[in-house]
Amino acid sequence: MKPAVDSVAGKAAEGTAEDAAVDAAALAGELGPLAAGDRLRLLHERFGNRLVASTSFGLQAAVMLDLVARHVPQVPVVFIDTGFLFPETYRYAEELQQRLEVDLRVYQPQVSAARMQALWGELWDQGEEGSARYATLTKLEPMDRALRELGAGVWLSGLRRSHSKSRTGRAFAEQQKKMLKVYPILDWADAQVAAYMHERKLPPHPLAEQGYVTMGDWHSTRPATDGLDPEATRFNGEKYECGLHLDSGNQDFQI
Repeated sequence: MKPAVDSVAGKAAEGTAEDAAVDAAALAGELGPLAAGDRLRLLHERFGNRLVASTSFGLQAAVMLDLVARHVPQVPVVFIDTGFLFPETYRYAEELQQRLEVDLRVYQPQVSAARMQALWGELWDQGEEGSARYATLTKLEPMDRALRELGAGVWLSGLRRSHSKSRTGRAFAEQQKKMLKVYPILDWADAQVAAYMHERKLPPHPLAEQGYVTMGDWHSTRPATDGLDPEATRFNGEKYECGLHLDSGNQDFQI
């Protein structure tokens, strides 16, 4: 029996005429010279309630959350709880949520982790097809649903070029199907992230001290120990992106 996303199908929300007319390259050029906080304020002035941010409560997630809380606290922040995050991530999320004043919106898969495993086993271990289905069920569908329900036209993400070789060519703004995506800290190096966290006294993710250099689901994330290339710490080194920052290929999704 193949897993199905019960309510994945359905018409994706259409962006406003203003969103559709945005020139991503021109916007990226405007954002480049600005500081991160100024980028956020400019975006809010221009797009207002069409802005939605996201967080994974990963290793450096506190930086983007703190910037949102300081500069655009009215912007909702979507957290996709896949049901397979590390226990430490859930506890870290609670700590940051209590510390930072952000409008957090938690979205989960329509199929529980227990039901998913009972019906279809460990999809993440079933090759490319299983991995793709897992990503659709636990990440793509919940994120698409969040963006539609919140009426989003512009998605703010804490993605950075220094995360991975696959991200070095990203621009500050780009179109991903119907969604305009913007990366306010795209050009921040790891040292700048560390300095900001120190200056703002932001707590690190509990697993950072155990050698983790990226964070995701417990079954597909490993620490960069024993000489393991940081690029190979996700999905057994087969890929780096979980799918949220790539075209879903699903015509019913707006991402």
